[in-house]
Amino acid sequence: MTLRTRFTEEFGVEHPIVQGGMMWVGRAELAAAVSEAGGLGIITALTQPTPDDLLAEIEKARSLTDKPFGVNVTILPSINPPPYQDYVKAIIESGVKIVETAGSNPEPFLPYYKEAGIKVLHKCTSVRHALKAQKIGVDGVSIDGFECAGHPGEDDVPGLILIPAATQVLDIPVIASGGIADARGLVAALALGADGVNMGTRFMCTQESAIHQTVKEQIVAHSERDTQLIFRTMHNTARVANNEISRKVVEIEKSGGKFEDVRDLVAGARGRRVFEEGDLDAGIWSAGQVQGLINDIPTCAELVSRMVTEAESIIKSRLADMLA
Repeated sequence: MTLRTRFTEEFGVEHPIVQGGMMWVGRAELAAAVSEAGGLGIITALTQPTPDDLLAEIEKARSLTDKPFGVNVTILPSINPPPYQDYVKAIIESGVKIVETAGSNPEPFLPYYKEAGIKVLHKCTSVRHALKAQKIGVDGVSIDGFECAGHPGEDDVPGLILIPAATQVLDIPVIASGGIADARGLVAALALGADGVNMGTRFMCTQESAIHQTVKEQIVAHSERDTQLIFRTMHNTARVANNEISRKVVEIEKSGGKFEDVRDLVAGARGRRVFEEGDLDAGIWSAGQVQGLINDIPTCAELVSRMVTEAESIIKSRLADMLA
């Protein structure tokens, strides 16, 4: 069965399944495997040290698949911001036709993307931000419920509410993100009005994901309760895996600590060590509540095929039988 939605039609992919951009995770091998399986794989631009490195990573992905894939550009406040304009220029030069934006308002870069014929999928955590993204001209939004890994925003609205709240007021394709790992989540998202799903933690736990095997096995072992919300007191909430470091950050925050008191604990270099070395307590690392639904480490092809096949069974059998 082919699940045709506005997203698959407008973005030119076979299945309405997106592998979201993830720092240190969204590399060529994973993105290409997802795209080759019929989904939309995404390379994370800032995982690459320089724009030239990004160009090389894009070419590596092209050597692995001839199907569409995208590039994520996340713009966040930084003491030493990366050269975003140069990364955008590299993406345009590469010929990639899909960009996932996140973080700050992507409006300053939209004219460059539009001129190059690039479709933009913007990640949001609220309906008001999604409406703003639509107004400035993005082609679709990926909306993150409170269950998601990474930054869920400050409204604490779960996907069961956020997805239909967004789809009832938006005219552009909406991708549901957060808490989705299998066909049940896919069918539920479509029933709520979404045009597809975005999965991060689930794609982290696949064979083509470049993160350490120990991390993948920990995701399988974790339950839906094994996350921590850090930076709550700083109004920059992030959902990360439960470990020694994230628990310590929460404890420091509860005792009145400021960012300066946790800066060393949450350094990106420490989180990178988790993914590369498999030291689960080396730093903080993003993971969603969906860990409780992840029970294996399949290939991307196996995962996507299973989701689509089981979605067909749910739609044609289980739900259809309820009408009898």
